Amino acid sequence: MPGIDACLVQAMDVPGALGASIVDWTSGLALGAAGESPGGDGEATAAETAELARMAAEYRSFTAESPGAPPPSGDAGADDTKAPKGLPVEDLIVTTRSAYHLMRFVETSFDSCVFLHLWLDRETGNLALARLRMADLADRLVLG
Repeated sequence: MPGIDACLVQAMDVPGALGASIVDWTSGLALGAAGESPGGDGEATAAETAELARMAAEYRSFTAESPGAPPPSGDAGADDTKAPKGLPVEDLIVTTRSAYHLMRFVETSFDSCVFLHLWLDRETGNLALARLRMADLADRLVLG
């Protein structure tokens, strides 16, 4: 199970990766970074991506369950064995003319507010492969 540094090295192995970071979305601080950063300022990138992550994780428009999904646990009549578990958002993808920004939320045993951010070249990267690899890294990441 990789820690922060090993996770970033593995993220940079994704074809087309330009930069990667692990960000706390409550503070906007990068816990670690590798490669380049859009605009050349890693701290600004962490703060800006954290703001986007906060909106996605906190706004009901993005976290509401789809029609027909089981009610959240705690609702009257809810069957706790079928209630959705985990983070309300799995990942975010922002597409620009030259790149993809993939933000994958990390689920932990404590109240985690961390995500992986991968900056991926649009010409040489494969978004589907990047999503799979980031999901795997997020599942195996050890924080602490």
